[in-house]
Amino acid sequence: MRDLDVRPATSWADVLTVFGTNGACSGCWCMWFRTTGAEFRSMESGERRDRLQGLVDGPETAPGVLAYLDGAPVGWCAVGPREEHVRLVRSSVTRPADPGETGVWSVTCFYMARGGRGQGVAGALLAGAVSYAVARGARVVEGYPSDSGRRLQASELYHGWRSLFEDAGFTEVARRSPTRPIMRLTPG
Repeated sequence: MRDLDVRPATSWADVLTVFGTNGACSGCWCMWFRTTGAEFRSMESGERRDRLQGLVDGPETAPGVLAYLDGAPVGWCAVGPREEHVRLVRSSVTRPADPGETGVWSVTCFYMARGGRGQGVAGALLAGAVSYAVARGARVVEGYPSDSGRRLQASELYHGWRSLFEDAGFTEVARRSPTRPIMRLTPG
């Protein structure tokens, strides 16, 4: 049996191992939800990389968790306080029902290196993200997975998928788009 472990993303070298030189998804470097549309478009890939590195290396909350399979970094899940993800608040699809609600953490992105795919890494990452959020004071954890009713393409999996969240105990609380539910877990 292989050893699968999830830890806060505090090693920039390990993030680079998972993301590769292209920044996981065409140079996004997991900055899509952390920036406004104008900010994201104005930044080069290198600027987004530097911004993520600042979060990983910084003294504050880690911007996500990493999965390690037999000691090697193979997966990433972005998680943090909802208010740090400015695009969620501005989106017609993911906007909060109660913008003043506190203690809500958001799971926004997943990325698996080739060696981590098909190994149960996504489920471990989601469980690790929830544990990390709760340990840092989250009352509620939200996700915004894809749910198209058909087999998803790889490019649609970055936000997770509905059954991944359901299997972790999340329930749908809103749906403002036919393909993107808002799912929540209130850890107990």
